[in-house]
Amino acid sequence: MKWIRSRAAVLCLMALLGASASACSPYDLQDLLQEEPENIESESVKDSQNQQKAEAPAADTWQLEKPQREQISVGKYAYEHLDQQGQVIYDEMLTAILNHEEKIRLSTTDLDLMRKAYTAVCGDYGGLFWVEGYVFTRYTKGEELVSLEFAPKYTMSEEERKITQAQIDETVDLWMNGISINDTDYEKAKYVYELLALNTEYVPDATDSQNIISVFIKQQTVCQGYACAVQYLLGQLGIQSVIVSGTALGDAHAWNLICLDGEYYYMDATWGNNGYRNKEGLETSFIDYNYMAMTTAEMMMGHVPDAEIELPECTAVMNNYYIKEGTYIEEWNPEWMGALLTDAWMQGQVVTLRFSDEILKKQAFRYFIEEGYIADYCDGITEVNYIEDNMWKEISFCFN
Repeated sequence: MKWIRSRAAVLCLMALLGASASACSPYDLQDLLQEEPENIESESVKDSQNQQKAEAPAADTWQLEKPQREQISVGKYAYEHLDQQGQVIYDEMLTAILNHEEKIRLSTTDLDLMRKAYTAVCGDYGGLFWVEGYVFTRYTKGEELVSLEFAPKYTMSEEERKITQAQIDETVDLWMNGISINDTDYEKAKYVYELLALNTEYVPDATDSQNIISVFIKQQTVCQGYACAVQYLLGQLGIQSVIVSGTALGDAHAWNLICLDGEYYYMDATWGNNGYRNKEGLETSFIDYNYMAMTTAEMMMGHVPDAEIELPECTAVMNNYYIKEGTYIEEWNPEWMGALLTDAWMQGQVVTLRFSDEILKKQAFRYFIEEGYIADYCDGITEVNYIEDNMWKEISFCFN
């Protein structure tokens, strides 16, 4: 009997530039140029030494005010990987967004720094559902760039934002009833990963798909919504994470870098919901834990991050799902593997055995499937539904 693996990995398309940019995606911008005003009369100012022509007034007098800056992001991953000046701009932008300000003058005229700081804000804050990119205005005097104006693009009023936030909070409170801030980092990550796989559907044309509204209110989203929700939920549990953008299997994609017990892993909740066709030909879903806590090497098998945020080399494996759950097989022990199969059979669940090398995997495949010894551990079984994954060196036994 041939069983078909159907990886639920239809990837979202993230707009890197232009009007489709969002709170959790790269910037949207409009570059407005204003030349030095002509025919502005200037008043001369005398002092004891000479007469000095007064400078032409700025285009808007509010630009002379120092922008507000609240430092609330210390410890956030992307924030900490900016230099001091970048952190200042990040703080100014975030403060403006949180305060729903129409526009501010930034403490820089460096366009690259502005863009980098905004990318960092989006990486650290997956919950900014009321903003969709920004517009910046350049003010020049002659050939000199003298000021940058930052204007967030809001998708709703402050009152609408409060109402939406209340709706999100209601769902989040309900979903998070099964986990505590006192649980282990592994338990928190596993809970969030499973929560999104079981409660959110991947829908390519979902509305509000670039923010957490699509997840917590509509339960239909794409990769960006998943990544924003992971960052938002893990933040509620005290777990540091950041949104990573790049490509997966050649298409634009978003996932997360998370920190568990002081070590970094990659998580892609979009690919957490997998499936296979059962004997009736119906698609049956299960949670695929391959993407819950990946090393860099594992992540790079299907993902290519961009260079927008500096990323670490992730080599830790202690919070890998298969190691934690005892389903990582490093030596031939049919009784141990048989006990795992018995437990999954009795509970009607999928169990995935990951092997340290291909030889062990082939040996287990021959013993349990080809020679039929699975019947010694699964009382009453008459056929075996399985998925063989050569890339991950895994066999999934599907009893659901």
